[in-house]
Amino acid sequence: MTQKQKFEVKQSQFGSHSPSTRLAQYMCQGMINTFAGWLSFVVLCLILLSGCQDDQGASSQPKSVSSSIKSENVKQEERQEFERCLKAAESGDVEEQINIAAMYYRGEGVEQDHIQAAKWFRKAAEQDDSDAQNQIGSLYYEGKGVERDLAQAMNWFRNAAEQENAEAQFNLGTMYYNGEGTKQDHAQAAKWFQKAAEQGFVDAQFLLGTMYANGEGVKQDHIQAIKWYRKAAEQGDADSQHNLGHSYATGKGVEQDYEKAIKWYRKAAEQGDIDSQYNLGELYASGKDVKQDYAKAIKWYRKAIEQGDAGAQHNLGIMYYKGEGVKQDHKQAFELFRKSAEQGIPNAQFIVGAMYYNGIAIKRDQNQGIKLIRKAARQGHQTAIQTLTDLGANP
Repeated sequence: MTQKQKFEVKQSQFGSHSPSTRLAQYMCQGMINTFAGWLSFVVLCLILLSGCQDDQGASSQPKSVSSSIKSENVKQEERQEFERCLKAAESGDVEEQINIAAMYYRGEGVEQDHIQAAKWFRKAAEQDDSDAQNQIGSLYYEGKGVERDLAQAMNWFRNAAEQENAEAQFNLGTMYYNGEGTKQDHAQAAKWFQKAAEQGFVDAQFLLGTMYANGEGVKQDHIQAIKWYRKAAEQGDADSQHNLGHSYATGKGVEQDYEKAIKWYRKAAEQGDIDSQYNLGELYASGKDVKQDYAKAIKWYRKAIEQGDAGAQHNLGIMYYKGEGVKQDHKQAFELFRKSAEQGIPNAQFIVGAMYYNGIAIKRDQNQGIKLIRKAARQGHQTAIQTLTDLGANP
């Protein structure tokens, strides 16, 4: 189980009054016949002993006449709204300048034009509107409507941040974190993330938590990390919910409590967080400090598998091979192991190789078996290395 970090650039999201961008770039296995029986035994023992793998459109419908008319009506209303806003914007109304900029950006009531969007955001920004300053900064950062210029982006973000604009504080912190438009400075990043976090900005709360957890730009402090994860988690942030669950599972910053770990993992998992789905499966399958529940383990492994998680494929494969919570099915186990092996999980590569070598749930193919065992060995899988040695095969 590992903690998550999410440092990634987010694209602009425009509202009618305060369009904004969140920026972040974060910081996520004769003689041959004699050996065949022995190898089959190794596979069975490995599966029995290995336990869980550690971390790691609707069809179109014909449009009705009424819907087409409605669409034209909406377009007409947008054009009328654009004309109304334009007159007010030209007279210097800051809010309407922002609205006009957003309409140009989205192409509502007027042909989409990022250059015009930048022009009107600048007009509002020059009147000291912090939302507009933040937005023109984001356009310079992205190079939309203006030539990309990180120094200009940083300048506008700072102007807005100094007016207590939380999103600009977050954006400025991100640029310091990544060293974009300025020398990398994690202490400055933490400073600006803190300011945004104190205003309830959820991404800043999450990142400040990760910085305290890792000791980046601040002294490592797991209690502070928990504080900020919890604030973001209570706002519904799935990554923070995952990390809070991880903290309870490992006892970092809080007393170890698997029930609370499950609580927070479940909240994140229900939002589709693949790592939390996997972790729930692992906890319920192992029965470590929680009541073992194969049905719940299978449920969460399957949800993670739907998103392509290799560890969940491996672990559910073990359950099918052993018949834990499901009817024993070596063919289904083989398919799950195979998918996991294709994603590079070494233990899955070894198991699939051994199943090929011995003809378990698949037509026997010793060459293919050795090939897959070799792949596992080259990733440092010790049983695979020993197996190749015993078979007299090159590593």
